[in-house]
Amino acid sequence: MVKRVREGSCFPQGATPAEGGVNFALFSRHAEGVDLLLFDRPQDSSPAEIIQIINRTRFVWHCFVEGVTAGQLYAYRVRGPYQPQNGLRFNPNRLLIDPYARAITGKFVPGVCHLGYDPASTLADFSFNKRGNAGGAPKCIVIDDRFDWEGDVSPRVPLRETVIYEVHLKGLTAHVSSGVKYPGTYLGVVEKIPYLKSLGITAVEFLPLHHCHSEDALVKRGLTNYWGYNTLGYFAPDSRFSTGWFPGCQVQEFKQMVKSLHKEGIEIILDVVYNHTCEGDERGPTLCFRGIDNPTYYKLQDDKRYYKDYSGCGNTLNFDEFQVVQMVMDSLRYWVKEMHVDGFRFDLATVLGREKGCFSRDAGFFAAVRQDPVLAGVKLIAEPWDACCDSNQVGNFPLDWAEWNGSYRDCVRKFIKGVPGMLPEMGYRLTGSSDLFADDGRSPFNSINYVTCHDGFTLNDLVSYEKKHNGVNLEGNKDGVDENHSFNCGHEGETFNQVIKELRKKNIKNFFALLLISQGVPMILGGDEFLRTQRGNNNAYCQDNGISYFDWSLADINQDLIEYVRKMIAFRKRHPHFRQEGFFTGRDLDLDAMKDINWYSEDLASPDWGSPEKGFLAFLIQGSELTGATGGEKECDILVVLNALKSGKVFNLPRTRPGAVFSRILDTSLPYGRDLLADEEAAPLPGRFYEAAPQSVVILLSKITGK
Repeated sequence: MVKRVREGSCFPQGATPAEGGVNFALFSRHAEGVDLLLFDRPQDSSPAEIIQIINRTRFVWHCFVEGVTAGQLYAYRVRGPYQPQNGLRFNPNRLLIDPYARAITGKFVPGVCHLGYDPASTLADFSFNKRGNAGGAPKCIVIDDRFDWEGDVSPRVPLRETVIYEVHLKGLTAHVSSGVKYPGTYLGVVEKIPYLKSLGITAVEFLPLHHCHSEDALVKRGLTNYWGYNTLGYFAPDSRFSTGWFPGCQVQEFKQMVKSLHKEGIEIILDVVYNHTCEGDERGPTLCFRGIDNPTYYKLQDDKRYYKDYSGCGNTLNFDEFQVVQMVMDSLRYWVKEMHVDGFRFDLATVLGREKGCFSRDAGFFAAVRQDPVLAGVKLIAEPWDACCDSNQVGNFPLDWAEWNGSYRDCVRKFIKGVPGMLPEMGYRLTGSSDLFADDGRSPFNSINYVTCHDGFTLNDLVSYEKKHNGVNLEGNKDGVDENHSFNCGHEGETFNQVIKELRKKNIKNFFALLLISQGVPMILGGDEFLRTQRGNNNAYCQDNGISYFDWSLADINQDLIEYVRKMIAFRKRHPHFRQEGFFTGRDLDLDAMKDINWYSEDLASPDWGSPEKGFLAFLIQGSELTGATGGEKECDILVVLNALKSGKVFNLPRTRPGAVFSRILDTSLPYGRDLLADEEAAPLPGRFYEAAPQSVVILLSKITGK
């Protein structure tokens, strides 16, 4: 039955259900014509109806189709010049995904040519592909956003209280050992919420959940872009993670996951990839943006056949164009308003601040985010680098952005490894990296501290492998970084040697301890708390298999380490000493002869910061100097002793306040169960000395006896 079509509206973009039908709106400045295609089934190669859109307002092609409802499948064909030398790559034989699609039926079928050019032609991308691809292309789905949120509100956990758990959504539950009813899905996550809550984490940061597409080169090798940093739909939750009960169920199931996390006080942070798309360089497929308006959506070289590649992934979204900024802003608002997301981690975020190629914290996109009331209060986290020569912009993002602190990661790894000369930088990293963030009024909580993340070794592999082992990626072990600052404790890979295994466990405890007592926001890589391994692979982006999945049997046999991490998180939450909103001054503000932070060598002298062989450092945080501390918190001083040396050190305990005695809370050299105690379990030390074992972390509390 032929649908009745009205003019419709240019706003909002995308497919918007309304009374009597659906409004469709698609931006294309350079197109000569746009066809809306309606389909009955996802696999159909021929549309049930073709509607030629004739109305265009401010370069947005629009129409209102009566009788269409939520669940309708649709796509576009866009007509215009095919002139790669001029940056124009229109091909009406390509079925195109709506950039504003709220859901997509599935993936592009491998083996069907989705290129805009003929790969068999000697003219390469100057050739024109006349073959259709509709049968092998997914379709967009019209979505009704109604959902029973049951009064859901964001927990809005302050950064000072935040503990982030980074995880791949599928990897969390896909393994047969996960024991969930819906493995690898949004609903599978719901079944693991009791475990997440028991750890004490406050936010789950998921690797990309936007609908993505795997590169042809990976598919030909029998692999897939498992991590998903290859976005196709910036408004669509990935269908990979749905149960597939009905078209568009990924939207409902995503919302159910968010609502369930919020009920337990856990926030959701999305890793988002607005720096590039899945279409790659000039040799890539025409799936969406390239075929809709290539020179608007992408930064092009002076020779417009080629793409500027600030991302290292073949193309770069064009933030010099208003349409791109508007699309990204609309996407962010959608995920906050309709999907109730609490924050975003922006992949290669330096790209977003490049105007005419140069990074600026005053770039238009950052200004747009800053003034937006919907985004006020959500967490904004930058990965502060990209693929350019001036890539690393750690500490240079706007005031309200936090940043992944790669300097923290590298410094802590090198210190624990025993690399000489790390004392001065360790002082900065433990106290919130004031050298990076203090010069423009920012705080320690602008620093997202981490030792491991998805990109690199797991914590278990960090202390088990000297070198990467990425052979299964089929890139000749050339992918992934070579400089990991890792160490294998005497044997490469898994071992039955109990001495080596114990040393690895101690170093893992050291890493967790340092992460959770450092000023700033700690981020834990999911599974590190029970020794998840990727078998030495430090770039498992294409491993949709057991290499990447959580083997929950490891959790069963490493309950001691899980309990240790729980206790360390709880210790951090109990003591504001490690959650200060301002940087330490190094001054005695209350005139009691103790500074807010006091640094020591083993003989209580000031550390020899310039000595390259030093691997011992101690510091005491005085409770009475803390901002935000009350009652007993002000009467408690905390001493941290770090010994990265391979020999023990006898440490003279400093004098704190009259009548105060030290009690041991943590000593990572001790066996599980004795290593970490609750405050009330800690007994006063008998003397004025403490022997810090080799390669260990010690935490002592100083309180007046009886308080």
